[in-house]
Amino acid sequence: MTFKVQRIEDLKQVDVSKLVTESEEEGYRFLTRLVQDYEDGSNTFNQQGEALYGAWDGTDNLVAIGGINRNPYKDNKDEARLRRFYTLGDARRKGVGSQLLSELVNHAKGTFNKITCRTESAKADKFYRANGFEETKDTPDTTHVLRLG
Repeated sequence: MTFKVQRIEDLKQVDVSKLVTESEEEGYRFLTRLVQDYEDGSNTFNQQGEALYGAWDGTDNLVAIGGINRNPYKDNKDEARLRRFYTLGDARRKGVGSQLLSELVNHAKGTFNKITCRTESAKADKFYRANGFEETKDTPDTTHVLRLG
């Protein structure tokens, strides 16, 4: 299947309802927070080096989303945080997550020295490690790190 990955300039113009609903059914609230934070202006992925990307399938349905922020847990402006990364169940294991992650990593290069994230999911752990991240236990808010450059 072919996917189109592109930057989301205005989340309010994108229908994320299917992703939000499915993620909540799986017990994840981070996409609900994505929408709330975007609407109240607390996180619109508009700081230096930040971006929000989506992936659409061949019928123009949004099937994955993810963003890069400056790491909110560190004062180090050279460190990015992978945030709000989610792929619909039907689109998993088809390469869209890796394609989206690759686009986010490429966007982060040149601005950040590393990308961190946190997951409690064994499947996500396997995905991140397969895409070049290393497991870390350096801080309680980070489970994986990808060094850039």
